[in-house]
Amino acid sequence: MAPRPRRLGAVAALGLGLLLCTSTVSAAPVPADLLPVPLPGVEGPLPSAVPGDPAADDIGDTAPFFATDADLDAHGYVEEEFLLSGTARQYSGGAAVSEHPYRTRVVVRRPAAERDSNGTALVEWQNVTAGYDLDALWAPSSDHIMRSGYTWVGVSAQNVGVAHLAEWSPARYGGLDVTDGGSVGDDRLSYDVFAQAAQALRVPGGGPLAGGLAYDEVLAIGASQSAARMTVYHDQVLPHTEAVFDGYGFMVGPAPSGERPAPVFQVLSETDVAGSVPREDTDTLRVWEVAGAAHSGWAGRAARAGLEERDLGGQTDFDCAEPPFSRVPLQHPLNASYDHLRDWVARGTPPPGADPIERTASGEILRDADGHALGGIRLSQLEAPTALNTGTNRAADPDSAFCYLFGTHRPYGGEELSERYPTRGSYVSSVVRSDVANVRSGYLTRADARENRHTAVRSGVGG
Repeated sequence: MAPRPRRLGAVAALGLGLLLCTSTVSAAPVPADLLPVPLPGVEGPLPSAVPGDPAADDIGDTAPFFATDADLDAHGYVEEEFLLSGTARQYSGGAAVSEHPYRTRVVVRRPAAERDSNGTALVEWQNVTAGYDLDALWAPSSDHIMRSGYTWVGVSAQNVGVAHLAEWSPARYGGLDVTDGGSVGDDRLSYDVFAQAAQALRVPGGGPLAGGLAYDEVLAIGASQSAARMTVYHDQVLPHTEAVFDGYGFMVGPAPSGERPAPVFQVLSETDVAGSVPREDTDTLRVWEVAGAAHSGWAGRAARAGLEERDLGGQTDFDCAEPPFSRVPLQHPLNASYDHLRDWVARGTPPPGADPIERTASGEILRDADGHALGGIRLSQLEAPTALNTGTNRAADPDSAFCYLFGTHRPYGGEELSERYPTRGSYVSSVVRSDVANVRSGYLTRADARENRHTAVRSGVGG
């Protein structure tokens, strides 16, 4: 039988309960009016035999779900999986009302050697919209994360993901539970679970989850539904608890106002801004909108193709009204945003602002004669186009309801490409000019600009 939840008295609800204080490791005393974030138990790293057999009875013959197929060795990285356990609070109206045991998993991808670490951890709230844990922000950005020396930490905070894990590999994940035996619904423990994972990275000298590395900046990141969860945490839970994150990245989803001290960065695709009005930047909020990019574009789908084949038996096909999956690489501004957020936290250097995507008073996106969105961050894939890429689409049948997230990619024919780019050099020059401007503006890293140039040279476009 699962342990009964413990009700928090008025004193404990104000953060003065000795029981909670004694389990906290923190760099500074927690203010008396805030609940401390307990240090969870950490077990691992778990054995791994990639690709493994999820049905195996011996955990040593299994592997982490969606164990990365990125070339970790080439970057001097390791992947480790841990079990996190402890007591998480349930909140009602922003106040903690009870405590409950939990047990979940955390995946860490980090430099093997301290000399290769940049001292920053990106803690991602795993997305569960598809019915399983999805490291939405790792997959398309793994090269940038590794070449920059970040540690990436994926937290399984929600029941949909945890329940899928337990079914997928009972030997490896059968003991996981973030519902206290089903007594807590609506993922109400997820906020403390996520925060406690960050607390485990802050152990002085580096604890087991940190692999002995020390982190100067611990940044929370989440995409789409995970960004919505993080917004609830930021607005409703964080005012009552110790702050364990130094900054926040809300990607292709909702974001709070940024009125708290820690910086907030929001990056939106064209899909996400349709029907909305632009938000104003503040001293602690920066908003970027990327024209032509989709909420869930080609880069993420391509990066996860092998994993979905290995761990799920293949990728789902979608019947969309327009050719799906925009090729505008949203991950490029995302990569730049991580670097800016890190500098914002470490040095107080605010990121550059960006023009919003242009829309009517009712939120309809304005477009040029070719169908491309006006305004916003304009990457070379939009400024030197070889296709019509937009953030809009729709399903051709009811079973493809996710089509609206994928955007459109309609390649130009050979005749149109020849008219636009009479020579190979004219196309490559157009790409380089756009990328140079975006690097100077801070929207694109130099490494991603080099990748764009190499792709343009090899493309065969022009002439």
